[in-house]
Amino acid sequence: MEAFKCLTSRVVVLPVDNIDTDQIIPARFLKTTDKHGLGASLFADWRYLADGQPDPAFVLNRPESQGAQILLTGDNFGCGSSREHAAWALLGWGFRAVISTSFADIFRNNALKNGLLPVIVSPEVHQDLMRLFLQDPAQTLTIDLETQTLRWLDREVQFPIDPFSKDCLLRGVDELGYLLSLEPEIAAFESRYLTR
Repeated sequence: MEAFKCLTSRVVVLPVDNIDTDQIIPARFLKTTDKHGLGASLFADWRYLADGQPDPAFVLNRPESQGAQILLTGDNFGCGSSREHAAWALLGWGFRAVISTSFADIFRNNALKNGLLPVIVSPEVHQDLMRLFLQDPAQTLTIDLETQTLRWLDREVQFPIDPFSKDCLLRGVDELGYLLSLEPEIAAFESRYLTR
C-alpha cells in the first residue's frame, strides 16, 4: 500500500449524510476479490444515468473533480454493511482521504487498513470547509499526517488518529506488513525462548 505523509489536493464535496456502503459501491459489483477496476463503479447509482452514460450533474463527473484526491462528505459516512470494497472503490477512483464529522467504525477500519485516511473534524470546521469548497472548487487543502493537521487558506486544525494506524499509513504497510517488519525481533525472541 502507498505511504501517506502529506497531501495537497483539490476537494470533491458530496454534502450528503449517512452515505452507506451500498451507495459507495452497490452490491452488484461485489463479485470480485480484486481491488483493481472498482473505481469505475464508485457511487454507480448516482454517477450514471439509466442508459449507462455519466450523469453530468453528479459531482464526480464534473471537470473540476477530476484528479482531486480528497472527498468531503456528510456525517456518518460509510454506514451499512461491512464491505471492504467501499474503501477499494474510493481508492480506485483516486481518493486518498475522506473528511467527515463521523465514520462508521467498520468502514473506518477498512479504510485505514487499505491506505485511505478517514479524517474526523468538528461540525464547525466541517461547515467552514463545506462553504469554502462549494464556493471555490479550485482551492486546495493540505492534510499532513505526521503533524495530524489540515491546512487551508490561513487556517490550521488538528485531527485525531490512533498511533498504530498513523504509523502504518506513514510507513505504507498494512497489519500483516507491520508484523512482517518485526520478523528479526520475532526470530530473536524465538531463538532465546527455545534455548531456555
